[in-house]
Amino acid sequence: MKKGCPYGTHRVIEPRGTLPQPAWKIDNTMKIYDNEILIDVQTLNIDSASFTQIEEEAGGDVEKIKARMMQIVAERGKHHNPVTGSGGMLIGRIAQIGDKLKDRDLKVGDRIATLVSLSLTPLRIDKIKEVRPDIDQADIEGQAILFESGIYAKLPDDMSETLALAVLDVAGAPAQTAKLVKPGDTVLIIGAGGKSGMLCLHEAKKRAGVTGTVIGMGHSKGSCDRIRELGLADIVLQGDATKPVEVLRMVEEATGGDLADVTINCVNIPDTEMSSILPTKDDGMIYFFSMATSFTKAALGAEGIGKDTVMIIGNGYTKDHAEISLHTLRENPKLKEIFERLYA
Repeated sequence: MKKGCPYGTHRVIEPRGTLPQPAWKIDNTMKIYDNEILIDVQTLNIDSASFTQIEEEAGGDVEKIKARMMQIVAERGKHHNPVTGSGGMLIGRIAQIGDKLKDRDLKVGDRIATLVSLSLTPLRIDKIKEVRPDIDQADIEGQAILFESGIYAKLPDDMSETLALAVLDVAGAPAQTAKLVKPGDTVLIIGAGGKSGMLCLHEAKKRAGVTGTVIGMGHSKGSCDRIRELGLADIVLQGDATKPVEVLRMVEEATGGDLADVTINCVNIPDTEMSSILPTKDDGMIYFFSMATSFTKAALGAEGIGKDTVMIIGNGYTKDHAEISLHTLRENPKLKEIFERLYA
């Protein structure tokens, strides 16, 4: 077997010298190097911002969605949406392990979920069998490559593959929330009725405690109904996160003008940066988990209103995030029930 770079630079076609994630095109031939793992892919979980953009571009037509996904992979060697810049993740079975990785706790046939983005994962799609637009997933026939530096999780036995995939896809969000929220905090979660938002609600309520306040904001009635059903938000707000002044007014009313200590943005659409910044206290903290976030809009927007906040990019990885997110689901029966209804 050929020797490869731990970070996958040997796969980069264009531009040379970059890492696989920012590269425009990578090599998706499925003959592995000594430090790669070959995966027979079962399901792709497309990043929510990416799938929403593809679905809107396709006018909701499933066949057009399939065609666009195939086109992206054919052009780039990976599922890296050129509009949103985001990817997703996958589940599948290990087909081959490179010689250098034989000592890992893995064997051919193991079911795993990759915990690195599809935007850096060499992928070949032979056929898209089914698209499930309601949960941003697609079952395919194809293969993928996991680099030596790539992280993964063996799929648990106590939940369905699609349910585990839905949770692991956003594992960074609840794990980061657990680190950021302190007892007594007022926490605003924008997009709280979505996949990552509901997991964040659990961790926020758990960490803020009885002296804290958790505000869950959703856009639609259905989203707000899920937040209420979950029973973790002290206050539920329905509003449009692209209208920051309206969001500020609602949070001011909800907090008596105190605003939020921590704001977590979990939405999948652009132009919600200022709706996160305005209702957050000076010296507060904002966690942008959304892949639709614009660094430029957030940085210059905060500067433009004289808001001194700490803003964190939603790193999809934090230590033990897979275990934390799966434990979150196991720890809360109502949350697991809702997730099973929506994603299993």
